[in-house]
Amino acid sequence: MSGTALLVMDFQHNTLARMPEGCLPRAVHALEAARTAGVRVLHIALGLRPGHLDVHPRNKTFGALPSHLFTPDDPGAAIHPDAAPADGEIVVHKNRVSAFSGNNLRQLLAAQDIGRLVLAGISTGGVVLSTALQAVDLDYRVTVLSDACADSDSALHDTLLGSVLARRCEVTTVDAWRATLDGPAV
Repeated sequence: MSGTALLVMDFQHNTLARMPEGCLPRAVHALEAARTAGVRVLHIALGLRPGHLDVHPRNKTFGALPSHLFTPDDPGAAIHPDAAPADGEIVVHKNRVSAFSGNNLRQLLAAQDIGRLVLAGISTGGVVLSTALQAVDLDYRVTVLSDACADSDSALHDTLLGSVLARRCEVTTVDAWRATLDGPAV
């Protein structure tokens, strides 16, 4: 596994509406950097079946969602146009918190010989944390772009990036990561 992929996770209208401003432009900056450097980009989006047939009522996160949210007919489930996939970029739908849940993400990464994942996403305490921890356990090298992630709880965001994720992953900014793309091939 030698290649790098940027995972742009949950930049959907519904999730952006609950987040502090500033994260989306940083994620767009990361997208531009990846595209310019030829880094593979995969978009991860929450997608549930109509009526949430794939959500158990005991699931504290998804069981409480109104049954029309994040379904194919929900306009709020669309990826924000500023972070929308470019031609040829893959969109992977998940049905739980982690980007690896309910889909073939691992197969797609293996087929493209991806060994390093760079993460941008909403929310830090949700998709970023769960995907990072699972990816590390699956032996990926993981970089979290701190300023291209957001959480509605800023203290939690800071703690996760500064303590929890920093112990297991590289945590850096979009600009610092972009500077590495001008060096040796990733």
